[in-house]
Amino acid sequence: MKKAADQGAIWALGAMSGTSLDGVDAAMLLSDGHVIEAFGDTAYRPYSAAEQSVLRAGLGRWPGDEGVAEVAALVERAHAEVLGGFEGAELIGFHGQTLAHDPGGRGTHQAGDGAALADRLGVPVAWDFRSSDVQLGGQGAPLAPFFHFACAKWIGATQPLCFLNMGGVGNITWVDPRKAGPEEPGALLAFDTGPANAPLNDLMQERRGLAYDQDGTLAAQGEVVDGALELFLDDVYFPKMPPKSLDRDAFADMLELVRELDDADAAATMTGMAATAVMLGLDHCPSPPSQVLVTGGGRHNPVMMQMLQAGIDCPVRPVEDMGLNGDMLEAQAFAYLAIRVARGLPTSGPETTGVSALVGGGTVSVSSKG
Repeated sequence: MKKAADQGAIWALGAMSGTSLDGVDAAMLLSDGHVIEAFGDTAYRPYSAAEQSVLRAGLGRWPGDEGVAEVAALVERAHAEVLGGFEGAELIGFHGQTLAHDPGGRGTHQAGDGAALADRLGVPVAWDFRSSDVQLGGQGAPLAPFFHFACAKWIGATQPLCFLNMGGVGNITWVDPRKAGPEEPGALLAFDTGPANAPLNDLMQERRGLAYDQDGTLAAQGEVVDGALELFLDDVYFPKMPPKSLDRDAFADMLELVRELDDADAAATMTGMAATAVMLGLDHCPSPPSQVLVTGGGRHNPVMMQMLQAGIDCPVRPVEDMGLNGDMLEAQAFAYLAIRVARGLPTSGPETTGVSALVGGGTVSVSSKG
């Protein structure tokens, strides 16, 4: 890897294993930590059903708890398999697998050892991106906003817009591309909107033995039940001012709210819950966005996208419409953040995680094998 003092662009390889527990995304990115110069190769390594069971059993657990070592070993092995297939990476960004997230309480826990991965792959690894932010009073999430700012510049945006990630948990980044950089006051606002695909996936697993509601097929056969939706929207999280963040299972009672509904109405109602949470979140934005660009698995769900468009007064479109890769955006984000970590640049700030000052999270581990 080039020394931090050399501020030229480098090829970094980022990886993301999200709360949807579907697999590991990996993507190359050429950047100097400020400007995106090029997007590179991508790959995906799915988790098997047995591996998903191991990961699911680790949710909510902290370092030293039963089952955590098994999860960490699986995460490291899966990442090594997919990342080892790339050539030319000078740096790797490794997020690990979030098992528990409790800012202001026990902290945040991402399973997986970046130092062990550096030894296995022989490439420097930037990792543990969230801990410093949480230790300094931030939410530790979301972390992609600085990258979203670079994406807004890359697509040539000239008016405020939002990036909406509908993954396991929904999160939104409001970006003002007229600002010079992401560190500038007023350039960004980011926060978790509420649950997205995670509880819906849990419903599908429980009711149908399926990983998710493919193409929104089940939800399309049902109707949103207003009573369950209203109970969901009574949660104190929604009026809370951002920045704010959630654990994957922060809304564990969602399944109980639809317990008495048939499968189709339950799926439609939970999809409506996720979409309505986004609509409420947009009320917190400094100004209305000119467009909402959707990433994450939710953009593949026509019912989810229709609900979002029906309730939002600007175009709602998948990020692919602007030449971005919605399946790989988070992996690309951690490639970008890895470069910023290696070069001592901030990765989060007061308007993205609520931390008191700009923070450069993460640490870089190099192979002990030389």
